[in-house]
Amino acid sequence: MARLVLDIETVALPLEDFDESQKEYLFREAEKLPDTALRETRRNEIIQQLSLWPFTAQVVCVAMLNADTMRGQVLFIADDYEADSDEAGPVEFVPCMDESELLTAFWDVAKHYESIVTFNGRGFDVPFIYLRSALLKVQISRKDWLGYRFQTEPHCDLAEQLTFYGVSGRDGAARRFNLDFYCKAFGIESPKSQGVTGLDVSRLIVEGRYRDVAEYCLRDVKATVVLYQVWKEYLAGIK
Repeated sequence: MARLVLDIETVALPLEDFDESQKEYLFREAEKLPDTALRETRRNEIIQQLSLWPFTAQVVCVAMLNADTMRGQVLFIADDYEADSDEAGPVEFVPCMDESELLTAFWDVAKHYESIVTFNGRGFDVPFIYLRSALLKVQISRKDWLGYRFQTEPHCDLAEQLTFYGVSGRDGAARRFNLDFYCKAFGIESPKSQGVTGLDVSRLIVEGRYRDVAEYCLRDVKATVVLYQVWKEYLAGIK
């Protein structure tokens, strides 16, 4: 059974997209703080978090690879990017004009796969894509990808598998680490090895460096594929 390995990148929507009541709701916690400096610090923290929520952010990139063939696509928003017709290889980079086009193209690929592999996809990527699709009225072709938490079909979330579903809590032997840490521990090239991290995505989009975002997202997926192979060979089936 072919598995689709995927990862997404997101950026916050402009604050001016929200009306006054929405902004009041978002910053209510910060506004309750009596100290001006603390209030401003908390407000900035909330602004940083806006990219994590599908009602305050958008998908700007989705990278996908077939776990068996390593062939796939990277869909990314690029206002003025034109695809290179001479570009060839196992991975196709596909610029999209907006998020609706990107999500429509994603679900067109998704319908060919029953199973997926992610790193923290059950907690972030999949619900984010579902909700953004609903908000933009884009039809979903796979409605079961959240799956049942304690099964690896149809969704194998490596963040849950490597912590044995959180058996140790935050501080035990199977505590959770980020993808970069797991990659370095298992001798896998980290997606951050070329100097770009998830914290850079918003800035790169503002600078028009759409392809850099796409390539970073693809490195995340490639690392996830190798980590999945390690899990499959040595840890799959442990309960």
